[in-house]
Amino acid sequence: MPARESETGPPRQVHELRKRGGAGRQDQKHGQNGRHDEPIKPNRATDEVHICQKTPGNVPAVHSRDDSFWLLLVMLLSVLTRFYKILEPPHVCWDETHFGKMGSYYINQTFFFDVHPPLGKMLIGLVGYLTGYDGTFPFLKPGDEYGQHSYWGMRAFCALLGSCLPPFAYLIVLELSKSLPAAMIAASLLIFDTGCITISQYILLDPILMFFILGSVLSNVKFNCHHKRPFSTLWWMWLLLTGVNLAGALGVKFVGLFVVLMVGLNTIHDLWRLLGDAHLSLVHFGRHLLARVLCLILLPAALYISIFAVHFIVLSRSGPGDGFFSSAFQSRLTGNNLHNASMPEYLAYGSSVTVKNIRIAGGYLHSHWHLYPEGVGARQQQVTAYLHKDFNNVWIVRKTESKPEDTMDPVEFVRHGDIIRLEHKETSRNLHSHLHEAPLTKKHLQVTGYGINGTGDPNDFWQIEVWGGKKGDLIKVLRSKLRFIHISTGCLLFSSGKTLPKWGWEQVEVTCSPYLKETPSSQWNIEDHFNTKLPNISLDVLKPMFPEILIESHIVMIRGNSGLKPKDNEVSSKPWHWPINYQGLRFSGVNETEYRVYLLGNPVIWWLNLFSLVLYAFMAGVAAVLLKRGIALSQEARQRCMVLLGGGQQMLMGWLLHYLPFFTMGRILYFHHYFPAMLFSSMLTAITWDILLQSCDLIVPFHLAKSVYQGGLVFLAALVLYSFCLFHPLSYGMMGPLAHEHGSPMEGLKWMESWEF
Repeated sequence: MPARESETGPPRQVHELRKRGGAGRQDQKHGQNGRHDEPIKPNRATDEVHICQKTPGNVPAVHSRDDSFWLLLVMLLSVLTRFYKILEPPHVCWDETHFGKMGSYYINQTFFFDVHPPLGKMLIGLVGYLTGYDGTFPFLKPGDEYGQHSYWGMRAFCALLGSCLPPFAYLIVLELSKSLPAAMIAASLLIFDTGCITISQYILLDPILMFFILGSVLSNVKFNCHHKRPFSTLWWMWLLLTGVNLAGALGVKFVGLFVVLMVGLNTIHDLWRLLGDAHLSLVHFGRHLLARVLCLILLPAALYISIFAVHFIVLSRSGPGDGFFSSAFQSRLTGNNLHNASMPEYLAYGSSVTVKNIRIAGGYLHSHWHLYPEGVGARQQQVTAYLHKDFNNVWIVRKTESKPEDTMDPVEFVRHGDIIRLEHKETSRNLHSHLHEAPLTKKHLQVTGYGINGTGDPNDFWQIEVWGGKKGDLIKVLRSKLRFIHISTGCLLFSSGKTLPKWGWEQVEVTCSPYLKETPSSQWNIEDHFNTKLPNISLDVLKPMFPEILIESHIVMIRGNSGLKPKDNEVSSKPWHWPINYQGLRFSGVNETEYRVYLLGNPVIWWLNLFSLVLYAFMAGVAAVLLKRGIALSQEARQRCMVLLGGGQQMLMGWLLHYLPFFTMGRILYFHHYFPAMLFSSMLTAITWDILLQSCDLIVPFHLAKSVYQGGLVFLAALVLYSFCLFHPLSYGMMGPLAHEHGSPMEGLKWMESWEF
């Protein structure tokens, strides 16, 4: 098959007319002796922009040997740039402290809580286990030396997946544009971007996520390129791979929903096209619809659920994440005090208990010796909700009168409607409320710990009620949903879900709500129950089924994600910072004696991407107007317009879907959240500049167009390589003087004051 013209220069199959009817002038200018291909007028009724553009004659592309050579070169360069100095620095960097630790939890089968789905951490743990890591390194904080612990496998796994991104981008752009130079531009922008290199070299979720995102897009593009051969082996293979990659993307982070939406929109467009095909029977259309439902909905859903099934099977031991989940959920964890436990079934006076809020991640009723600060209600002992097991969660159920407990007194059960007092076991202060506003929820009342050795005042009295119960009903441990009504004010004990400032140890605010509407935030249950006077019963009957724990885990993750707050000295950012490369992230080191790694995109590449977004919008607008108005265009000019409005539009949609949603998020955001969007921006840049350089034959003589095209490609390549040479120390480590000091490897390169290297 002859090589595509665009591989060596602007296509010369036909030359575009500048004016309708200007064949004579065009021929004279280019010395064509009167010969000229007829311009083509688009048929508006049948014109269509498809995700996979076709070569002339509607013949599917067949990749030449040259394509394979360039793909191998892309793969080689990608691997070399990602694996170079992969073991340095030999200490914990940035979020390795989280995801390395979570990999250890999988190896040790210890249950933990994280705001992301489990696939990425499971893969990190599996690879660590297979490469000799024993799960004993604590990953306490950035800067901790790995020593003799085997960490190379986990870093190498992330680097390997990160190395797949440039080849994926190469193949995607090659299919969408049918231009080898465009594909090489896209690959080069990712190979030599310092940000993509840095984020691929450490134990992080980002390279795993981006692998599945681009894998989904590549599979979907390949699938669409086989739309003329439906239900063939390759058609099914790419459709199935699309579904598998979608499950993988969503299984690593919820950000994977954006690529699910992207593929979903393409699928809807494709089905709408099929429905409008008069030659396709409704039965055949039904087969198409069923195939997509099976592979793009049912298969990803089954794989996604299976990921959680494996997650729950592996993490079978009690760990630091127990307190985020319900009492029934905890009863399935080996080592948890509720696992195979037995305790008194009914609540009695004198019992020591822990009181847990029904709301997911509502926490345990908790107090400690610290007081509310000056200006925050009454300066009394703090009462909060704490998400972890702790001895400060224990309360003693007392009657309203204060008298010494007699071990010989008969057992008296607490019943629905009783007025009780809850005494904090560690501090002997009573649960108390009064007419001071709560710290954060200003329309609620403050809840404190008050009194000495159980002696307080009438503001310590609470009426206990069972949800749906009647007067005289007994209180069942774990099963009964309770509410506590403050006698003096009539308000309900309430876990607001809001995180207190540092004076409250970032625990959850507990208030007394004047609104009597039943919500999970005002409902509680007795979890731990200790009373030597009562017989115990087994709690095995409380273990939940898989659908229950699957739903609960998602509720906890979503709420945890939305409640993320910045830590001390942590650099957060805003979405508008990201495309302009406004501020990076310190991965390692601060001063000149430390090994410094700084996550920052190659500024030349990122600013080129930003400019190309504007350039693409202009070029796509012109192309759309030309096609809409039916302007006479040559075959090649039409092909360029179709690439802009087809492949370019897909990349623009990918960028928008992976960027704009962050403007609506209330959680803390970081610079690394932009990298999936950056992948699409880079591919769009490649398509845009390739079409722009091809179109140089509109303004220069035809015999010079090829030289201008090739010169433009060489200039772009040189610009990218030179900028990489300048900024590569950001990825591969810096020692010695800082950027503003003489002798620094980054001297003179701090182009923005917000950069911190």
